[in-house]
Amino acid sequence: MKKVAFMFPGQGSQTVGMGKEFYDTSPDIQLLYDQANQVVGKDIRQLMFEGPQDELTETENAQPALLLASIAIHTLLKKEEIEPVTAVGHSLGEYSALVAAGSISLEEALPLVALRGKLMEEAFPKGKGSMAAVLGLSEATIEESLKQVAPSEIVEIANLNCPGQIVISGTKTGLEQASSYLKEAGAKRVLPLNVSGPFHSELMKPANIEFSKALQNLQITDGLLPIYANVTATPITKKDEIIDLLIKQLYSPVRFEESIENIIAHGIDGFVEVGNGRVLSGLVRKINRNIPTFSVQDPGSMEKFITWYRGES
Repeated sequence: MKKVAFMFPGQGSQTVGMGKEFYDTSPDIQLLYDQANQVVGKDIRQLMFEGPQDELTETENAQPALLLASIAIHTLLKKEEIEPVTAVGHSLGEYSALVAAGSISLEEALPLVALRGKLMEEAFPKGKGSMAAVLGLSEATIEESLKQVAPSEIVEIANLNCPGQIVISGTKTGLEQASSYLKEAGAKRVLPLNVSGPFHSELMKPANIEFSKALQNLQITDGLLPIYANVTATPITKKDEIIDLLIKQLYSPVRFEESIENIIAHGIDGFVEVGNGRVLSGLVRKINRNIPTFSVQDPGSMEKFITWYRGES
């Protein structure tokens, strides 16, 4: 059997209709969505399948919706006796990875990520902070450019996604200043992202106290497989380390590129993106174009992956 790593997407991958084909054909998935509706206390299924998109995109809706879509696909892959040797998630996706690893139950993870989304929204005044993707500069050059931003503003590196794509996060005024400095330093583009806050920066620290309490009250167990943590890009399985790093994850950079390189270095036959969209698959191809990479988001793409996995083609 092939050794595969599962990747779980984060916020931004949500689209109306996601996962509906799996739902329509699988009684197991229908039951999963029924349970999710009860746990979340709202009709998350209808929101995912019918929208509206702007309501689905609200952080406290997008987070449980994406988690549910990923775990539905993971459930179907498990039924096909396909298990990863390791997993990684991008930001919110780390929670999907922890559910897949058996560290957190889906019943506890859904309200937890809804709370996480709510606290992230409330941590900084709406419309005052955001994020931007910087294309074509190294981490060191970006760090140097950000030092020029006025001391009264905060701008930090938030996501290290792949070579030449790094996301920064901070106050809107700070991002505007940073944008001009980064272009002077040779950035090909600085693209504002359609997000509602300065995620993965120190401006998220106000969310910490309440979120820490929620994590401490959670039934988290040691993982059944190693998860590459966003904060450290290293594999973790122990409960205490998981809790500590989930708290830090709110205001720390997502070290996705480094995580992928570390997984490849430990020996892997391929990556599969489990959930909506193809964002992470695209990033992996920019990190290493030689490793087989799949995205499973509908029955057709699942069949293609299973065929490769079983060596039938």
